[in-house]
Formats: sequence, C-alpha cells, structure tokens
Amino acid sequence: MPALRITVSALCGLVAAASALQDFNVRDDLHFSLHARATNKDGSTPVYKDPQASVEDRVNDLLPRMTLEEKVSQLIQGDMNGWMDFGDPLDDTKTFNQSGLEDMLSQKAGAVWGGYQTPWDKFVFGVTVGQRYLMEKTTLGIPALIQSEGLHGFTNNGTIWPSPIGLAASFNPELLQQAATTIADEAEGLGVSQIFAPVLDLSRELRWGRVEENFGEDPFLTGEMGAAYVTGLQLGRRRNTSSSTIARMAATCKHFAAFGSPQGGLNIAQVTGGERELRSSYLKPFNRACVEALSIMTAYSSYDGVPAIVNKHLLTDILRNEWGYKYYVTSDAGSVDLLITTHGTCETRGCAAKAALENGLSGEMGGGTYTYLTLLDQVRAGTVDVKFVDETVKSILRTKFALGLFENPYPYDDFLSTLRTSETRELLHEMERETIVLLENRDNTLPLSKSIGSIALIGPQVDRVSFGDYVFFNASNNGISPLSGFTQLLSNTSVQLNYAEGCKLWSDDPSGIQAAVDAAKVSDAAVVMVGTWSLDQTLLWTPGTNATTGEHVDLSDLGLFGAQLQLVQAVKGTGKPTIVVLVSGKPVAEPWIQVHADAVVQQFYPGELGGLALAEVILGDVNPSGKLPVSFPRSVGTTPVFYNYLKGSRSVDAGQILDDGTLVFGHQYVLDSPVPLWSFGHGLSYTTFNYTDLELSKQTIGTNEEFSVSVTVHNTGDRDGKEVVQVYITDFVSSVVTPNQQLVGFEKITLAAGSSTRITIPVNSTELALWSLDDKWEVEPGTFAVKVGTSDQTFLNTTLVVA
Repeated sequence: MPALRITVSALCGLVAAASALQDFNVRDDLHFSLHARATNKDGSTPVYKDPQASVEDRVNDLLPRMTLEEKVSQLIQGDMNGWMDFGDPLDDTKTFNQSGLEDMLSQKAGAVWGGYQTPWDKFVFGVTVGQRYLMEKTTLGIPALIQSEGLHGFTNNGTIWPSPIGLAASFNPELLQQAATTIADEAEGLGVSQIFAPVLDLSRELRWGRVEENFGEDPFLTGEMGAAYVTGLQLGRRRNTSSSTIARMAATCKHFAAFGSPQGGLNIAQVTGGERELRSSYLKPFNRACVEALSIMTAYSSYDGVPAIVNKHLLTDILRNEWGYKYYVTSDAGSVDLLITTHGTCETRGCAAKAALENGLSGEMGGGTYTYLTLLDQVRAGTVDVKFVDETVKSILRTKFALGLFENPYPYDDFLSTLRTSETRELLHEMERETIVLLENRDNTLPLSKSIGSIALIGPQVDRVSFGDYVFFNASNNGISPLSGFTQLLSNTSVQLNYAEGCKLWSDDPSGIQAAVDAAKVSDAAVVMVGTWSLDQTLLWTPGTNATTGEHVDLSDLGLFGAQLQLVQAVKGTGKPTIVVLVSGKPVAEPWIQVHADAVVQQFYPGELGGLALAEVILGDVNPSGKLPVSFPRSVGTTPVFYNYLKGSRSVDAGQILDDGTLVFGHQYVLDSPVPLWSFGHGLSYTTFNYTDLELSKQTIGTNEEFSVSVTVHNTGDRDGKEVVQVYITDFVSSVVTPNQQLVGFEKITLAAGSSTRITIPVNSTELALWSLDDKWEVEPGTFAVKVGTSDQTFLNTTLVVA
C-alpha cells in the first residue's frame, strides 16, 4: 500500500467538522474517513492493524490517522495511579476509577508508569483495565508501554540480583544475559513491556552516590555487560504476536550520556569534557549495547555546558543521524523542568518543552509539571514545527510495533509461573558466587576449614541484608544475611559461631567494640564485615533516613563511616586471623585494611542469596573468581583513580604516614600515592594460574583488519577454578594523547586443577581507533603493545604493528 500523505498543517489535528477541514487544508482524497480513522473507506484492513506488515509500514499508516491531541499524548508518560490506588502495598482491592482512567489516558498515554509494589493480581487487573480501555475504547486503539524498574531485579517483589557493579565483577556476560532473561520473564507475564535498565554510566567519579548502579569504570566492560543485559531482556517475542515482532521487552539504556562523572561527585551536577572524551569514553558503551535497544533515557546533567535533554549534537546528530537510532527516547523524571529550575536555559514551560522536543526528539517522563502539554498550543501557534512531534511519535510507535503490543499488550493468565521460580534462584546462586572478589589472602588465610573450632562473625554487615538502591520496600526480607548463610552452611558441623555486631553502620559509638574483641579472643578466626549501605526506593527518599550510597546520596569521604575502622583495628589487635569483608556499593578507601588484614574480600551489594554465597567462599565451598570492575583509591583525595587514564596523568612520587605517625614526604602525593589499593581487573583465587605461549593471529595488520590473541592458561594449583583472561593494548605513538592502556577483550573460563586450555580472544579493529584531530574515528599506523594480565599486572606481552 502506498505511504499515506497529508499536508503539514493537516497533521496538526484532524477534525470532523467541514469548516475545520477547510481551515486545516486536509486533502479530500484520503483512503480513510476522518470520522472513522481506524478503518479504510474501501473496507480493507488498515496497514497498522496488519500483524504481517513491516513495522515501518505500520508506523507510516498510523501516524496520518492521528490527531494532534493523540500525538502529544503519545509523548507524555501517564501513571497507573491515575485509575488505581497503590497507596497500600498490601491492599489487594481490585477496583479502579473510571474518570481517572479516562482523564489520564486522554493526555498521557504513550507510556504508563507501573513501578509499584502491589499484589501481583491487583497489578495485572490495573494493567488489563488500562490496556483494554486504550485498545477498545479509543478511536485508534493504540496500546501503552507499561514501565517499571529492573536495574538488578524486577521491583514488584521480583527476584533481587546483585547490584550492577557486583554483576560486572563476575566478568561473565553470558551469565548476565541469562539473569536479564529472568528479569524479563518476571515482568512480562504481569504486562510490563519496558524496563528502565541497564545503566551504562561509567564509575569514574567515586563520590557520586550511584556508582553501584553502573558496570564499573571501563567502557569496554560496561559495553559488553550492557549488551548482554539488553540482549537477555529483549530476546524473544511476547505471546500471540507476529513474526514482525523483534523483542518481548524494551530495555532502556541510561543515562545518555556522560552522567556518571558529575563535578564534585554531586548528583546531576555538570560534567566537564570535550568531544574526544565524550566519544572515547562515555559513548562507547551505549554504541556497543544500545543501538538495538528499544528505548534510551537521557541524563539529568549538562555536558560542556549543554543540558543532555536538549543536546542536539548528542541526541540528534550522533544518536539519530550517525548511529541511526530509530526507537523511543525518553527524558528522566522531571528533567525537562530542570531547564527552568536548575540549568537556567529556559524561563517558561513552553520554552523547555520546545527545546527538549526539537533538539532531542524525546518523550517526557512524569515527575515534573508536564511541560509537553504546552505543545498543543505551540504547534497551533506555529512556534513548534509539527514535524518534530511526528518524528518523536514515530519513534515510540516503532517500539510498540516492534514489541507486538498492538496484537497483545495484556498480562498472561499464568503470570505466576514465571515469578520467583526455582530455576531463577539457581541461576541467582551461581551469579552470587561469581561476583565475590578476593582482594588479599596472606599466607592462605582463606578458605577457612569447616573443621575449625570456632569463628567470630563481627560487624554491622553480619546480620543484615544489604541490597543496593532500586529495590522495593522490604525487599531485604527475601534475602539471606551472612549470619544466616554461615549458620545454614555449618549446620551439620561442630563449628561454633560467635557473633558480635561491634558497632552500627551509621554511628561512631564504640561501646560495642569490646564485645566484638571478646568474641574474637575466644574464636580461632574472625570475619569482620563492614562497608557502606543503601536503602530501598521508599526509605531512600524518606526524610530522616540515612544511607551512604544510592541515588542522591553523595559522599565527601570514601573511608568507612563511624566506628567501623576502629572495630576492624581492635579485632586485628587480638592477634587472631582477621578476614575483612567489605560489603559496599562502591570502593572503600581504607589503606590500613589493605596493609594489615590477613585476608580481604569484596562483596558489592549482593542479591537475595548473597549471605549464603559469601559463607561458601570464605569456607571454601566456592573458589572466588570475581574481578574488580572499578579501582579502589587510597583516599578520596587521590581520586579519580580509574586505570585507563591518559598518558602522563599519573606521576608517582609517593609519600606516606607510617603506623607510628612518622611522616615520609613525597610529591605525588606529599603523604599519599595516586596508585590504587587494588586496580581494575584484580581478583585472587584459591588456586594459581599460569599463562604461556602468547600469540597473535597476525603480528602485522591493516588499519581495517581484526586480529585475535591466543594464550594457554594452566591451572597450576590443587583446586578447580575460574579465571578471567584479560587483554589490554597500548598505542605507543599517536596523533592525540591516548590511554596508558585499555581493555579490548576478556573471557571467563573454568579450569580443573592441573589442567590447561588454549584461549583465543578476538579483538575488533575499532578497539584500536582514536578520535582524531579531524574529528573522526581513525586507526593510525603504528605499534601497539598487547598484554595479557590485569590493569596492574603483566603476565605476557607482545607487540602488534598496524601498517
């Protein structure tokens, strides 16, 4: 069927009255009637209703049938609380407000927020009511996207996974893809069609509260993990949809872009940088993971003085035109209003709406004053060109057609069959084990033997389930604390557990430390669990509560809060083997622990089985295999500390303060060092690995050629183990300053004790490219160092020549 065309003025609104038609210059040869826009005059089925038609043909058929009011309503996020009462998370009353339903969906119907904690059957009822109204009681029958959170688990009583920074520590994209699939499984059956994840900001500014939401400091790792998440979430089709459907859930990559490095570490503060840094660091993960994602969310912050929400270069020139992105882009909650209240680039709601629409081609999320409601008058007044409305509406329609929502937007009758399943729990258990990182292990202190007489479990993280942010109220009730995990694992042994809290996370009161010391003295070893803490999405935003990580919770000090370090030092002072477990959402900067603890374990905020997995690692049932996705600074004053700094950016002439107070003066820094405590990629095992026979597929390649790195890995210890083989490159001489090193490939492998395997890791030629002085990507001829190791260790190295 030929594409439908109406004059631009006609697209401003279709009305039935003849006088109005004359005013809007609507053609009189349209093949549909204005009073029956969902049908064709000849009785044929409209293309947009044909499940077998292409997505683009369906979009092009539907758009001309829409009034301006209908178009604008597609651009604004609605909310299920317009017709449902979700105030009490336990209330299961299945009633709705008809007038509220009609009022909400008449103006805000493109996407509908449904991220509430409520009984599942009540949620299903509410979704069904909303979608049936849209499909059956509106002229064109356009369904809504139903949106929720899924950063590390579906947030309406779904399974909670480790926070993203912990997921990244697994260095296992395949496992993460499976995890994301279960998140989609849990949400899809309830009628959810869009999940606000993954977050692809880089954890380069560690004071920022949302470090836990990211996949770490490195663009390559973040891109690989993000791609795995997007694939796992979207792969497949909703039930009873056609072959033209390409996904079952819309992933939402956020926050586009450069959001994670705010000035001062303060949430939504400006990010400073230029085009080269934008391209070389911040955009890489999005380009890798999100070109096929069905949604992208913009950032709150400004970059180089331009708010992301109105950054035409970022959102139109790069995302739409250069990358060819054609799906739905949404603002973050209330961010269009920030042009008025925070950035100071607009005085009025109309100005803000116009700027966001015309520069970003994005929809507007709620949480503000709904500035896009001004678009109706602005288009009719000629101050906003309707073509921007049309292009943005087309993008959200593409997402809906790609999901098959016009065929089946409804929840499934058997939604319970995919919620909190035993299969999901088994996969979660595997992920929990792989996210734990062994940082130090002096004299093989770990693992502790199950034949040990007694273990002191000490610290404020022992009898606590510490989830990261973006979990539902009381989600921790579904989790296993470390105390419960140890108790469960040792239930059939004679090991005595001696528990003492020692201090509170949020207090400098040391009065409980003596009891902890006493517990350590009567035990054969002490495990001290300290760290940071966050809160669920209800408590985190409740006045009077406290946390040290999470959205809008930014730090000026990366050390342990309150009396926690004093507690660790007192326990170590007993002379008993002291294992320190850092349970946190970001790196903890405590050099004393790195120097003095007998062993150090990092557990980024875990999921529901984190307490059990931690016990399994410490007691040797599981061999740790996690690697750091982010470097640990010695203090907040030595940040930023990311490993892939530009050449010349980390001179070292370190000073220090000795334990006895002696001052040893240096220059970089006078009394400290810019070298991290533990660097990106670091992570020990209970076995040992050796690398031999490093070989490149070619020693010399052309500028457009790919190559591969092969190496033999040997497990030289007496335990089976998993190892992450990491490949880094350095461009020796380049036309612009390039990183001292950068990760270009990795693979996680499993090796039995005494065995070896040959690993080949492909490297795309684009990983050798730089953003040149001519403002384009180029692979320059020259010599590159290729190493296998970690960011601070070289196991094997060679050179690659690009000719």
